[in-house]
Amino acid sequence: MPVARLAPGLNRLLAVLFVLAIALPPLATVAGVGGVGASEENRELAEWPAVPHDRMSLAAWPDAFTKAFADRFAFRAALVRAQAVVRVRVLGASPSTDVILGRNGWLFYGIDGSVEDYTASEPFTDAELEHWCATLQHTHDWLAARGITYLFVLTPDKYVIYPEEMPSGLQRSGHERRARQLVEYVRARSDVPILDVTGALAPAGGERLFHKTDTHWNDLGAYAAYAAVMPRLESAGTGPARSRVDFSLRQVRTPGLDLARVLGLARVIEEDDLRLEPRGASPFEVVQPADARRDLMYDRVVTERAGAGPRAVVFRDSFGSALIPFLSAHFSRAVYLWQNDVEPAVVTAERPDVVIQEWVGRHLYTTTPYDAVGALDESGGRSQQ
Repeated sequence: MPVARLAPGLNRLLAVLFVLAIALPPLATVAGVGGVGASEENRELAEWPAVPHDRMSLAAWPDAFTKAFADRFAFRAALVRAQAVVRVRVLGASPSTDVILGRNGWLFYGIDGSVEDYTASEPFTDAELEHWCATLQHTHDWLAARGITYLFVLTPDKYVIYPEEMPSGLQRSGHERRARQLVEYVRARSDVPILDVTGALAPAGGERLFHKTDTHWNDLGAYAAYAAVMPRLESAGTGPARSRVDFSLRQVRTPGLDLARVLGLARVIEEDDLRLEPRGASPFEVVQPADARRDLMYDRVVTERAGAGPRAVVFRDSFGSALIPFLSAHFSRAVYLWQNDVEPAVVTAERPDVVIQEWVGRHLYTTTPYDAVGALDESGGRSQQ
């Protein structure tokens, strides 16, 4: 058949395909087909804006609508995933500045002080160390006056434990990391109990202590930190750390975790989640929140154990969540709050025997501690309440 006779039909076909390509995504969006879920990109979707009621809300409405519509545009997840695969596997580049592509499939957090912590490019000044030491000393003294055992715990990010998996383009400065600076300064100038658990996390026997596609340590890493913490608390009647033989190791194949979700590759990348499960019944229960997820990534978690025993309040960041299943076995009641600073009002209300304050090392570069006890003193000597 002559090519010339095909041309009109081909043109019509191309026109139809073009119209379908333009019309299908909006129609599918309206029908709720092919959208994206909040969990796929590890963030909340933009909310649909309310009906504008004044000039200011009317001016803001188009931008808010555009963001909400873009988050729910049909086939968005597939397109995000496709471009991420090309950038990571073909170009060897991260689709997000939040994530650093490491070696051998390792992903690292790239913001929130992580790069500064890894390179040690910004050491503490003397004034900053003095403020830290004074804050911790005030906290320790205030708690000691109430008979409460206090421990300040520093936890490392995974690039501290696995620097060989970081890309070669990031060079270290040669300075000490802020975590080491702080420990040395506080120990030399105060009696504050401070513990950097980095030394307890040296990989042993080939066991992987951190997730490859997540910012955090896995159960094995959390257990190693817990085992280092418990000897510092025995004077409060907690008893020794539970043995590893009290737990069974289970390997669970899972979709990519938080950093993979940031890249849009949670359905493409998988990893083996190494979990420690207690042998027999759990010695405690999570009473808040009800029906809690296994990761316990909540602002407030409360656990209780039958029988008498010490009580605890733990001020922690996301790394502290994985410590909850281990620490809770030692306390009749434990309250875990996702916040950096010790809050005297909470301590007064809970009457704990132990207070733990846990910080991940990278936050030493982005967050200044608030001296809540010092603020009480300045407000009129109320720190003795």
